Amino acid sequence: MSVRSRRVALTPGYLLHHRPWRDTSRILEVLTREHGRLTLFARGVRGPHAKLAAVLQPFQPLLLSWSGRGEAAQLTGAERAAALAPLAQERLLAGFYLNELLLKLTTRHDALPELFDHYHATLEELRRGTAALAAALRVFEKRLLEILGYGIDLATEARSGSPIRPDAYYEFHPGVGLLPARAGDAGSVCGHSVLSLAHERLQSARELEDARRLLQAALGACLEGRPLATSLVARAMKRGASA
Repeated sequence: MSVRSRRVALTPGYLLHHRPWRDTSRILEVLTREHGRLTLFARGVRGPHAKLAAVLQPFQPLLLSWSGRGEAAQLTGAERAAALAPLAQERLLAGFYLNELLLKLTTRHDALPELFDHYHATLEELRRGTAALAAALRVFEKRLLEILGYGIDLATEARSGSPIRPDAYYEFHPGVGLLPARAGDAGSVCGHSVLSLAHERLQSARELEDARRLLQAALGACLEGRPLATSLVARAMKRGASA
């Protein structure tokens, strides 16, 4: 259904962010499978008697209904698609990090079902705690870049076309790709780590750290200098823990 559609009923979605609007209402930023990311105006969802307050929670699969056009669509209904446990306290920041990436890097009304499904699967990993947190985040970042058209070629050098060697070192250059580097150079990552990221099999601390630096460089280019609030919070928490 296009942006011009008048009514949408019970479509799968997630709440990414909300902010107060007037006395009892909210402006919602949601990600839907069939309609992409969009803004909805939700009336009467704040206050002690708001029936939808408990439903409209982040990280919970929803079925959303709305009417209207463009940026003026009004939420007409919402219900839980499934009764799932909330994210564990220690994984909440990771969940908000995913949401912030989606808010800052996706375009409104651009339906990306594959991205929606990947987001849903990553939340399930966080909820179950079956995967290493850092590895789950790196795979999400990698696939997000790929789906948005900014994927990194993790198989070959950018200029020579030579295969990535596990015993060599590389540096990522935005708009170019991976170029040879020397061990110890700022920003250099091991070829073995690059290949592990390509296969989404990050295990060792070295692989995870190299993947983090590589993907952060690629994401930073896409964000064009815009800081991520969740990253700032994470660094502040880390400093506080080591103080």
